[in-house]
Amino acid sequence: MSKSTYPLKLPVSVKKAAQRLAKEDGVSLNQWIAVAVAQKIGVVETAAEFFARRAGNASGKGLLKALAKVPVRPPEPEDEM
Repeated sequence: MSKSTYPLKLPVSVKKAAQRLAKEDGVSLNQWIAVAVAQKIGVVETAAEFFARRAGNASGKGLLKALAKVPVRPPEPEDEM
């Protein structure tokens, strides 16, 4: 596996929390951050794939067609901004 370096600047509070969690896990801060980044990549890519599959061949035209069937009326009092 090839590796690359990146100078990472973290807020002090975030670094301290990461150091504490890395120590609890028994790994270096560097290893802990690398795993955290890898986990985030997995979550984001999985979510993107899920929504792409879920959307399938859907288009904006279908949404507009469905919205055209919604009755026009003022929002309920609890729905107002």
